[in-house]
Amino acid sequence: MTSSKKLLLFSPIIGIVIFVILYVIATLFYPGGSQVDKNSTGFSWLNNYWCNLLNKYAINGQVNTARPIAITAMLILCISLILFWLVFPKYTTVNKKLSATIKFCGSLAMATGFLLFTNINHDLITNLASGLGVIATIGVVIVLYKIAWHKLFFFGLLNFLLVALNNYVYYTKELIIYLPVVQKITFVLFLFWICAIEVSLYFKQLKMNHE
Repeated sequence: MTSSKKLLLFSPIIGIVIFVILYVIATLFYPGGSQVDKNSTGFSWLNNYWCNLLNKYAINGQVNTARPIAITAMLILCISLILFWLVFPKYTTVNKKLSATIKFCGSLAMATGFLLFTNINHDLITNLASGLGVIATIGVVIVLYKIAWHKLFFFGLLNFLLVALNNYVYYTKELIIYLPVVQKITFVLFLFWICAIEVSLYFKQLKMNHE
């Protein structure tokens, strides 16, 4: 396997790792305020959302000094996931229509995510990006089933259940106090799933090269 192919396969993972590091750093600069206490100090892993780090002002009213770091992290994550949506169909057995759907919807979802930095309605952008992302993810899960990567297939189904749980809590407002934690768990597991797929693709290519 060439160095360029290895880099292409591992680029999403590298980007995700950088995103996580920047995410943690950004939380250290968040002035304060959460859904539980508007006057709290600093970022609460239990009560603050990721999007709180992206806003111009913290919930406590202070200028959000975490924003530049959080925006950088988000840009890196979006680019990393775009690479994933483009790379995955390339290295799996998938028909042209499904491949195009994964590439188009996945990339457009991440591009739409850039609009979170603007004044456009947050819920509108989130719903649009999420909808496109779900379509692309369904495509990935279908491919995983077809190539008999059963563990990753069921892992993908788990992600869908968690997304459904997030939406249920958000729209019904039941147990809304727990949503920041549920959101973070969902986010971590989804990114871990992406990384696991990339590693599997790498070993698949490695095996093909030795046959």
